[in-house]
Amino acid sequence: MPPLVLKSFDDLKDFVGCEINVTDWFEITQDRILKFAEATEDRQWIHLDPARAKRESPYGATIAHGFLTLSLLSDLSQQALQIQNGVGMIVNYGLNRVRFPAPVLAGSKIRARFTVQSLQDVNNGLEATFSVVLEVQSLEGQTQPKPCCVAEWVIRYYPRDSRFSRNAASECSPRR
Repeated sequence: MPPLVLKSFDDLKDFVGCEINVTDWFEITQDRILKFAEATEDRQWIHLDPARAKRESPYGATIAHGFLTLSLLSDLSQQALQIQNGVGMIVNYGLNRVRFPAPVLAGSKIRARFTVQSLQDVNNGLEATFSVVLEVQSLEGQTQPKPCCVAEWVIRYYPRDSRFSRNAASECSPRR
C-alpha cells in the first residue's frame, strides 16, 4: 500500500484517532534473524538452531527476536507515512509500552498498522504518539489472530527552520 503523504507534520492533526496506513508484508528470513543475533549478541538456540527448535520448541521452528520485529518500526513507518515539506529532523523519542503477544516464525511475514494516538506541541516541534500493531502472516499465507508486537511509539518532528538545541530532544535537565 502506498504511504500516506502529508504536506507538513501539522497535517497529522487531522488524523488523531485514525488508522493512517497498513504496510506491505515484510518477510522475516532465518538469515535476517541470524544477522540480528550477531549484531545484538543474543544467540539463543530458539532463534538460531532450526533442528533443535523443531524438536524442543513449542513453535516447531526458530522464531525472530521480539526486538528484531520492534527494530523494523523505523523502516515500516516510512512505508506508512511521508511528510513532504518542512521537516528538518525526526527523532525516535521512545516507547511508552511494548508487548510481544505472539511469535514470528522464521520465513513468515509481518506488516504494521499505524494509528495516530495523540499529538502535542513540544520544544518547537510536534510529538506524535502512534499505536502500532504488527501482524503476522503464517507460512501458509494466513494472517494470525494475535499480533506479534503491539507498541506505543513516540516520534518527534522538528521543522527545518527550527533552532534545535542539544537539549530539545529531552525534557529533563542534567542533575548536578
